[in-house]
Amino acid sequence: MRVEARLDTLPISPRKVRLVADAIKGLDVSMAVFYLEQEARRAMLPLLKLLKSAMANAEHNYGLDKTKLYVYDIQVGDGVRMKRYMPRAYGRASQILKRTSHVRLVLSGDTEIERNSDTASKKEKSSSSVSRSARRTRSDHSASSVGSVSGKLGRSSGGKKPAVFRRKAT
Repeated sequence: MRVEARLDTLPISPRKVRLVADAIKGLDVSMAVFYLEQEARRAMLPLLKLLKSAMANAEHNYGLDKTKLYVYDIQVGDGVRMKRYMPRAYGRASQILKRTSHVRLVLSGDTEIERNSDTASKKEKSSSSVSRSARRTRSDHSASSVGSVSGKLGRSSGGKKPAVFRRKAT
């Protein structure tokens, strides 16, 4: 069972919130709470509040045990950008964007076996995509491309350098 909680228009830049959010992804709820309480960043307090809210929702609405929950997914997206202006030299004005964030937190109460199979399938998908791209690049770079690289370096198969620049006789 998955429980979702959302936080919209958090007045902190998404880049700064992602630093904290990525650290708690995949952790047990108790470890995530401990980590957030120790974190010294500004995004810690709203994320901790969101996590505790999601835990309470899971327990009250779905009857899940808090000790068996873990952070299945946490996504941080761009919110609205408030535009402000700052006076600059020669009567000009420059724009300042005050960025906000939308945070989506998903807790799961799945068993340990399902949790491990989820992570294994994610790793398998990522490794298969890497192997496909690696195969593609290996087939593209054949022995002929190695010869062209050595030709660019000024070496030919005969051992002589090709004449690149000749000065006119005066």
